Amino acid sequence: MLDIQQQLDIIQKGVAEILPQNGLLDKLKQNRPLRVKAGFDPTAPDLHFGHVVLLTKMRQLQDLGHEIFFLIGDFTSLIGDPTGKNATRPPLTEEQIKQNAETYAQQVFKILDPDKTKICFNSLWLNKLGASGMLQLASCQTVARMLERDDFAKRFNENRPIAIHEFMYPLLQGYDSVMMNCDIELGGTDQKFNLLMGRELQKHYQQPEQTIIMMPLLEGLDGVNKMSKSLGNYIGVSDLPNEMFGKIMSISDELMWRYYDLLSLKSPTEILNLKHDMHNGRNPRDIKVILALELVERFYSKLEADNALSDFETRFKENKIPDNLPEIKISVNDNDQIGIVQVIKQVDFVKSLSEGMRMIEQGAVKIDGIKVTNKQLSLSVGTTYVIQVGKRKFAKVEINES
Repeated sequence: MLDIQQQLDIIQKGVAEILPQNGLLDKLKQNRPLRVKAGFDPTAPDLHFGHVVLLTKMRQLQDLGHEIFFLIGDFTSLIGDPTGKNATRPPLTEEQIKQNAETYAQQVFKILDPDKTKICFNSLWLNKLGASGMLQLASCQTVARMLERDDFAKRFNENRPIAIHEFMYPLLQGYDSVMMNCDIELGGTDQKFNLLMGRELQKHYQQPEQTIIMMPLLEGLDGVNKMSKSLGNYIGVSDLPNEMFGKIMSISDELMWRYYDLLSLKSPTEILNLKHDMHNGRNPRDIKVILALELVERFYSKLEADNALSDFETRFKENKIPDNLPEIKISVNDNDQIGIVQVIKQVDFVKSLSEGMRMIEQGAVKIDGIKVTNKQLSLSVGTTYVIQVGKRKFAKVEINES
């Protein structure tokens, strides 16, 4: 096993905050495998790279010899995490949760070692609480404490509804830590209130308090908004290799380093060396290829990654797409999609909508190297596309909500 300082260097890579400040060091000094938990509510069938930020950190901890618990919140999904929500979130049905949980269990083993990972479901202990147990758990906190939470406070001040059951979510997440006797809990920076609740409840139940490690929220392909399937700015764990490779290559050069820090298993020294290479004149595109190859290989294989690179280069070189494309941002009002014809008119590639229709009919419009044949094609907000009209008009177009 690596010494404590070497472990700290690996674990702290890309981390936003560790609480308490010396908590991780104190835990590592115990010189034993630590019990590490991260919870995922199966609210959608597929995981994306925003989830991979936590999974990557879990894998690093796993490789250091610590015990990894992938907790599926099948019970808490019935409530719905109120984090960041301006309104009460509709709960999922038990059947939806079951289906989503099954896909999660399959996808996480693309990152975590299946022989060293324990998958847990919090319904195992939360179903047993019953009415009296729920009341006892609710007595551990006050309404005033709950209203310290930003999203609750905002909704309360704006006279928006807060359902009583939403107050239970942080308590139940914290109770998970008690039942699992966690040493470390991982979560995003938006989960701080819930993560701290775990420490409070462990103290209440006379357990050693967990250390919490908070990871930044990964920006999506637009480089602005948190990666989200609803915004269409995501890279899915189940995306096909060519699609995954192309999406990674579409991110900006600046955002690339964020992805290196949060998703790559390369050491901080290796990443620093790549930054020096770019500073000394190496093409950022080549460095982005290294990232894309690593990530596609992790989810598929080296052969699939090499084939994705070959496909990418063939499409872009044969279509003579320049390396240094102009970057254009356009805004969409009150909608989550915009038609391709409107896009090419907004970026001044055509003078009118009718001309745009004609260019599509002539096969002169391409998106990411692929010819557009559907004049009614809509593009998603929160996504970046390489758009070509004719032989000479190219741009990387970022579509945002105004």
